[in-house]
Amino acid sequence: MSTLMGDTSPEADARYHELLRRMTPERRLEAAMRLSQAVRELALVGIQTRHPDAGEEELRVRLTVRLYGRACAERLFGDVPEDAV
Repeated sequence: MSTLMGDTSPEADARYHELLRRMTPERRLEAAMRLSQAVRELALVGIQTRHPDAGEEELRVRLTVRLYGRACAERLFGDVPEDAV
């Protein structure tokens, strides 16, 4: 299994996977949770930058669209801004 990206050397990719194999399941779960939180935070900052006047509820709706899709956001919140992506 490889995650080789265009900017990652095969050696770095192999090292990454070796480090993952050495981690306990608990440590891998912690790392995945940290990465997930980082993605959420980055997405929210991007939304706040594009919509500086948005209130907390609108930010929550837009973040839901970004992470889970429009259909999910509409089920949870009802109204979703047309430009939410």
